[in-house]
Amino acid sequence: MSAVEPGTASAGLVERVKSILLRPSATWDVIDVEPATISGLYKGYVIPLALIPAVAGLIGAIVFGFGAFGISFKPPILSAVLGSVVGFGATLLGVYVLALIIDGLAPTFGGEKNRIQAFKVAAYAGTASWVAGVFEIYPPLGILALLGLYSLFLLYKGLPRLMKTPEDKAMPYTIVVIIAAIVLGIVAGAIVSPIMRLGMGSGMMAGAPAAGTVAVGGKSIDLAKLEAASKKMEAAAKQIESGEGPAPTNPDVLKGYLPDSVAGYSRTEVTTGSGGAAGMSGSQAEGTYARGDSRLQLSVTDLGAAGALAGMASAFGVQSSSESEGKYEKIGKVDGRMTQESYDKTSKHGEYSVLIGDRFMVAAKGDGVSMDELKAAAAAVGPARLEALAKAG
Repeated sequence: MSAVEPGTASAGLVERVKSILLRPSATWDVIDVEPATISGLYKGYVIPLALIPAVAGLIGAIVFGFGAFGISFKPPILSAVLGSVVGFGATLLGVYVLALIIDGLAPTFGGEKNRIQAFKVAAYAGTASWVAGVFEIYPPLGILALLGLYSLFLLYKGLPRLMKTPEDKAMPYTIVVIIAAIVLGIVAGAIVSPIMRLGMGSGMMAGAPAAGTVAVGGKSIDLAKLEAASKKMEAAAKQIESGEGPAPTNPDVLKGYLPDSVAGYSRTEVTTGSGGAAGMSGSQAEGTYARGDSRLQLSVTDLGAAGALAGMASAFGVQSSSESEGKYEKIGKVDGRMTQESYDKTSKHGEYSVLIGDRFMVAAKGDGVSMDELKAAAAAVGPARLEALAKAG
């Protein structure tokens, strides 16, 4: 297998995939010292593997369709192809942006900036998720795509090796990169989901844009807001690449937004911190609250430039809801802000988060709590005050 153009030969590609999955530590050592180019990583490894979930998902959608609760649906071929192509493109762009983030954060965690090494990490760490994408060819097996979470372990093993990060900083470095990857995933999903609905039948895409809006999936998208969000996203990407970005809010300032008590819970502990590099700098204040045996954590996080990326979901009006066996999860807008909530009625474990001003994330989670209590905790932070802080910053 060529070191510069990994996976040029199919046999070499298969061997590299097997080795990174079965012998990650030894394989990362090999990858660390082999020469490579960004174009070589894309053409020889990323593109062939990223095609697996794209093609499998396309076949699954056309042949089997999607189904839930006894209802099945097959999208039009044009819609399925369009969604697959856009999703594939978003994956390739995601690898690029993730590599920039990895490279930019390296010095913060005692590592060495090296663009090629960062691209190696971004490219090879995604192996498990791309390979697991083959299960999308048959929707009922889609749950097995969760095996792709093994990519997080690959990231943890490869990141400190290639970026020369001290062992004691490997875990926090990995966690920050994973958070960035999650944000990228949310943005990619927000972009692809509406496109998948295009052409799905009468009333799903009606007429030409009117009064600055377009109807997609039976919902109206404000084109002005979409354009503004796109500009923010572009500016955020430039900040990440150029090393310029908003300075993180002082953690002590964020601490001031945490109430002493909320919903009958008393604050017992507060932790603060900040870190990052360039446009990916951020800060956080988190409080722990107790009431009897119940515990609740409330946090305020400054996402920096990453908040603008997450704001794309708001522009598209992303909404989803699922419920099964006493558990539910919802994503959508509440009072004009993107929120996500999940709750297990049996264990009484819940999580609630809200994106504020495309910059701050307020999150509440706990065990032995009610969703009303979590929402009350988030509201006690004062979303309007944070929006004012976001505008001032």
